Amino acid sequence: MKPILLIDFGSTYTKVTAVDADAAKLLGSAAAYTTVQTDINDGLANAVALLSEQTGKLEFAERYACSSAAGGLRMIASGLVPELTAEAAKCASLGAGAKVIKTYSFELTEDDAAEIVSMKPDIFLLVGGTDGGNKACILNNAHMLAGAGGDFPIVIAGNRNAARECEHILAGREVYVCENVMPKFGTLNIEPAQQKIREIFLSRIVRAKGLTKASELISGILMPTPSAFLAAMQLLADGTESQSGIGELIAVDVGGATTDVYSISAGMPDRPGTIIKGLPEPYVKRTVEGDVGMRYSIHGIVEAAGCEAIAAASGIAPARVQELVDYLATHTDMLPTTPELAALDEALAGYAIRTAVTRHAGRIEEVYTMMGLAYAQTGKNLMNVERLVVTGGSLIHTKNTRKIASYALYDPQDPTSLKPRKAELLVDRKYILAAMGLLSKYYPEAALTIMKEELENNGLAE
Repeated sequence: MKPILLIDFGSTYTKVTAVDADAAKLLGSAAAYTTVQTDINDGLANAVALLSEQTGKLEFAERYACSSAAGGLRMIASGLVPELTAEAAKCASLGAGAKVIKTYSFELTEDDAAEIVSMKPDIFLLVGGTDGGNKACILNNAHMLAGAGGDFPIVIAGNRNAARECEHILAGREVYVCENVMPKFGTLNIEPAQQKIREIFLSRIVRAKGLTKASELISGILMPTPSAFLAAMQLLADGTESQSGIGELIAVDVGGATTDVYSISAGMPDRPGTIIKGLPEPYVKRTVEGDVGMRYSIHGIVEAAGCEAIAAASGIAPARVQELVDYLATHTDMLPTTPELAALDEALAGYAIRTAVTRHAGRIEEVYTMMGLAYAQTGKNLMNVERLVVTGGSLIHTKNTRKIASYALYDPQDPTSLKPRKAELLVDRKYILAAMGLLSKYYPEAALTIMKEELENNGLAE
């Protein structure tokens, strides 16, 4: 037996999972409030104590952790053209587990620079231009950042012919130079920037809220929590050399502040005569909807769906829906303890999923060319993805998970959206996915086996 402790320092809860790496078995899981106001180690100790009640006293051979405490990894990115380098910067940031709080296109102004400093990002990603292409934009933006001040590291991942000049302009700042996120027109190269962002997270962000002290007790804080989740999803989809995965999938994590969507899929067109518009989509993709969450961003769900739609789905009068939504927005720890609140939460979760997955998936439209009718696809085609993984309190603490999850699927009333037609539903009832992403870095076979065993199959969502 080789017990491993896997820790997720969340903004609200610290979640711990114990596994036996030798037997590829889940031993137990528990959670306690993250005590960021005092000492984050207190919350960890409380969670481990609850875990011990399930597993008994364990001597852990190794301990690994991920973290989204301290509000997660907040990033700002700037690029040249919105549809190209700025979008590539956003892909790099989200794939590294960050929450992109704003992106800028074209040349930054003094007002932009002042706004960036006021937002206090954890990292700024500076890109722009293909290699050998436009230099003026990225050089201007480097000058603006240099004159604006602020205490945040800057990752330069733009035109290689201007990168070192940008580094000189930003002398005295914490600066890192990476390969261009878009070295050629329409070609993405986001992995080097993603890796650098994760390295900065390890060296800088974990110092916040007592995580440095916590790191002395464990084998390593490896990555931001969303990166761990993404690693788990890629392993589950693709498998290992000796064990097959389950195939292409889409995953949704509905939280109190954001709704995160992950897709492991090529997303290519399946309709003859279809052309692709915009940048090619990454096979492994993550998006974060910061305006769509069950409590902190509850008004964003209502704004996206409409109060009437929430009322119809919940069976509650629109005026009462608005009253309850306003109350929950200021009482973010309120759980759905009454039938009325439970019905409202289910409707909100469904529309949070619909909004987030619709934004994540691609679209297709008819276009007329000299050769006749054709189709143009923007983003990923997920219509043939047949597996949907869901997690989040509003989905795992209900008997109506399948009904809520079905909001992720294709809707005939929105015929241009390329969401899945139907999908086998897998539910993370025990909140183990981030932990399995951590485990996958050292014990991928065990992590994959545990996910296959522990994810609850809720049948076909359609």
